[in-house]
Amino acid sequence: MLRRAPRLLLQTPTPPSPRRLLALLHHAPTDKDARHLLDGTPSRTRASFIVRALRDEAHLDAESVAALHCSSIKSGAVLDPPVRTSLLTAYARGAGAADVRAALALFHEAADPDLILWNAAVSTLARSCHLADAVALFRQMAAVLGTFDSTTVAVMLSAASRAGDLELGTAIHAAAAKRGLDTELNLCNALVDMYAKCGRFRASETVFWSMPCWDTASWNSMIGGSSFNGLSEVSARYFRDMARLAVPADEVTLSSVLSASARADDLFSFGKSVHGCVVKSGYEYTASCSVPNSLITFYSELGFPEDAEKVFFRIPNRNLVSWNAMVKGLVENEKVREALLIFREMTSEFQPDLAALVTLISCCADQGLLCEGKEIHGYVVRKGLLHDEESCIGNSLLGLYMKCDDSSSANLLFRRTMPTRDLISWNTMISGHSRDDTLRVEAQAMFKELLSEGLSCTLTTILAVIPSCSRPEDLAFGKGVHSFILKNGFARGVSVVNALMHMYICCGDPLAAFVLLGSIMPVSDIISWNTVIVGCVHNALHGDALEAFRFMHSTLRVNPDSITLVSVLSACGTLKLQSLGKSIHCMSLKHLLACNLRVKNALLTMYFRFADTQSAELIFYSLGDRNLCSWNCMISGFAQNNQGWRALLFYQKMEDFVPNEMSTVGIICACTQLGDLRHGKSIHGRVVKSDLQNNVFVSASLVDMYSKCGRLNSAVKVFESSAEKSIACWNSMISALGFHGHGLRSIELFCKMIQSGTKATRSTFIALLSACSHSGLTDEGWKYYHLMSEKFGITPTEEHHVCMVDMLGRAGRLQDAHKFVESLPSKGAHGVWGALLSACSYTPELKMGESIAKHLLCLEPENSGYYVTISNLYAYQDMSCGAVQVRGILQHKGLMKPRGHSIVG
Repeated sequence: MLRRAPRLLLQTPTPPSPRRLLALLHHAPTDKDARHLLDGTPSRTRASFIVRALRDEAHLDAESVAALHCSSIKSGAVLDPPVRTSLLTAYARGAGAADVRAALALFHEAADPDLILWNAAVSTLARSCHLADAVALFRQMAAVLGTFDSTTVAVMLSAASRAGDLELGTAIHAAAAKRGLDTELNLCNALVDMYAKCGRFRASETVFWSMPCWDTASWNSMIGGSSFNGLSEVSARYFRDMARLAVPADEVTLSSVLSASARADDLFSFGKSVHGCVVKSGYEYTASCSVPNSLITFYSELGFPEDAEKVFFRIPNRNLVSWNAMVKGLVENEKVREALLIFREMTSEFQPDLAALVTLISCCADQGLLCEGKEIHGYVVRKGLLHDEESCIGNSLLGLYMKCDDSSSANLLFRRTMPTRDLISWNTMISGHSRDDTLRVEAQAMFKELLSEGLSCTLTTILAVIPSCSRPEDLAFGKGVHSFILKNGFARGVSVVNALMHMYICCGDPLAAFVLLGSIMPVSDIISWNTVIVGCVHNALHGDALEAFRFMHSTLRVNPDSITLVSVLSACGTLKLQSLGKSIHCMSLKHLLACNLRVKNALLTMYFRFADTQSAELIFYSLGDRNLCSWNCMISGFAQNNQGWRALLFYQKMEDFVPNEMSTVGIICACTQLGDLRHGKSIHGRVVKSDLQNNVFVSASLVDMYSKCGRLNSAVKVFESSAEKSIACWNSMISALGFHGHGLRSIELFCKMIQSGTKATRSTFIALLSACSHSGLTDEGWKYYHLMSEKFGITPTEEHHVCMVDMLGRAGRLQDAHKFVESLPSKGAHGVWGALLSACSYTPELKMGESIAKHLLCLEPENSGYYVTISNLYAYQDMSCGAVQVRGILQHKGLMKPRGHSIVG
């Protein structure tokens, strides 16, 4: 019998190991098969193996847990408390809605649940963020059992910590203290963590220093808690104390202290010393990669992407977090190309998560990298990520296309490709269309479509659509949006009122903007006033801008900021209000804003408009810091004041900056004034070298320069080689041909311009009428003068009238010129009468000239040009006595005759 017993034992069915059992479960085709996996196994052994399988495998999927649940029910092992508790805990790890329901069903099926099962049920609700249900179950447990242990308290404190519920955490602390549980180490660690995560770091420190002993988790709670509360220096101090007490640091410690160090620039050296600890303790090559990933973030956030790359490439087993951290770090340090290379390499090993893709797409949008963004779009489509329930990738792609001015791709994605469109999608499209002046009507149509689909607008939607109302013809729609805002209660926000004020100013109704400003006067801030002032300046309402500034400063005592001063200085310069401009300069000194570089550049521009080049130069040399804009202000300012040689000097001194299109246009204008073809050609060479020849403003200024320096053929070559011909370029070429007496070619070029789809402007007709005048094409000039208003809808200005008077005068039709001037609605325009006075020299007509001169000298007695013209008129009539007499009056008045000079050597 003794010898047979072993044979009988060997015949007993041997249950599979937990891992073997899991393997069988994964291959079981149906739940029915899973229920028979442990058939023939003694009940106690079955329970043991189920418990081991559930505890050993921490990452079981829901299907495996359900299969084990079925087996335990079939075998009756579910009645064993350890099995029930293990199943409940396994469901709790899933924390999905189905898992929570299954866990609670298991709990409620128990006839007499013990403390362990209660704790497991409370933990399930706490982990799944059902805090109110967890609190209710905790209270029920205390009532039914009359007790709870430190595990229960730790679970509830963890829930309070995640929710940031200080009131609940304090109540749990009191209950634990009442039962004498608050001295246990794990519970004290949970209390330290709870108070820190709830924003009461001092209470956290109080608990920590009252603890009888500490372990690594205790120090981790303090280091992580201080970092959570933005106390990076405190976090570093606790790490130093921990090291001094020889408490071993683990991955959590090192990751937490590196995270804290990344938030403070002055902790860079400390962070590097932590890196040394990482290397020394061997945590640089752990399987979890948490510490190396923290090092990547640390170096990236403090602006050392090269060091971050070194850490990254030394990691032997990079995980998805490593790749994401490296991509994000390179993007934050504006190394977009490198980030894209890492992304391409990453896709061969991992599928990037949504965060990495959204970060890269947004970066491409900000940098204008449309091709690279499309490459990521292609990857998203290939992987089927665009059809996920999340619409964040689609919205990021919409933002990319709108920021890169590819509205057709954005519309295609929005209308056809995106599976789900949320309000963010609509807002992105409306905002993108609103920013483009040519697409503003589409933005308005999309807003109407959004409302028709029944989607509820938010404040973001309103702020997205208001900028689409930027012209007088948009006023009706803008008023409709204003009505919608009032009807739906959005008018309470100051940001909305600011946007509406800007809209009314742009649409030509500044009075409505000022009424709105009055309605928010008690809560108006500098942003509100800047909205009005900047809006008025941008829409050429300079007087209104200054009136708003005076009221803001004198009545409300609102102090201006740099934005305010830049705008009002611009208004003063445009209106030539020198005294007021100097007063505002003094105000900027008083408010210590004169040191602001933007304000200094605005002061430079203002003084140049006053023709006060000396003051502008003093301000320039007083600048501690100068940017390219400062140099551009000097170059263009001297050019505008006919001091081209000084503009050239400043251009040559600009060694630390690479000239841009503004610098180049300014210096070309200076060369044009000086007739300096040699320097002009040199600048043209630099333009080609720096690839600025396709800039529309540069090409227009080159055409003008070559033309006025007598090189019409060179001007034509520049014009014809321009890749994109702007209206300025067409106008320069029409003017150049007319300047050289090729009026018919100017007319041909004008017709060609219209056929190309370019819209004529007032300047176009000034150039065309001037060409007709210089070429004696009087009939053609009359024709295009009438077509300007009849066909092109352009109201003639004083400059057009001057061209017509000059044209008639050159043709000897002085009486027609006089009748034309008399027929004008603005008979008092000095420029037109001055042109008629000059035309009298062509005939010459002494009697008419004397009459016009008397009229003009009554209006502008200090204008020396009128005296010179009438003197020349007397000289043409061989009336030298009259000419000498007029020159005597000119000298007696102390008026200086403008010096004549030739720009062609």
